[in-house]
Amino acid sequence: MASKKLLELLNDGIAREIQVSVQYMWQHVMIKGIHAEVIGGIFRQAAIQEMRHAELIAERLDFLGGVPTTKPTPIEIGKGAEEMIRLNKKAEEEAIKLYREIIELAEKEKDYTTKRLFEGILADEEEHLNIFSNLLEK
Repeated sequence: MASKKLLELLNDGIAREIQVSVQYMWQHVMIKGIHAEVIGGIFRQAAIQEMRHAELIAERLDFLGGVPTTKPTPIEIGKGAEEMIRLNKKAEEEAIKLYREIIELAEKEKDYTTKRLFEGILADEEEHLNIFSNLLEK
């Protein structure tokens, strides 16, 4: 049986994944300028991957007896490509911190399935962080 703390953290993960799914997709739609097609495509692909993460986490939370949230953490679209990318980089950094905490707690609770799930999601988030960080390089 998962601890109340782990269930809460999984719901925090779902809320973050819903947030960035919407955030990145709206940025994909709203971005303008010479690099809009390339950066917008990156936002779109990340949004789709983040929605898949939300689904996977929700399925796991449901299996563990929790009720998945439907409420995202605050969505920040930003104005202009650079601000959008900065917001996204920050969101990825926050997700990485949360997912490392979930992995540690799952390990402590001997919940190896949740641990493996989040190790995979963490790898995706680190890839997103790398992409957004590289886009900010001058």
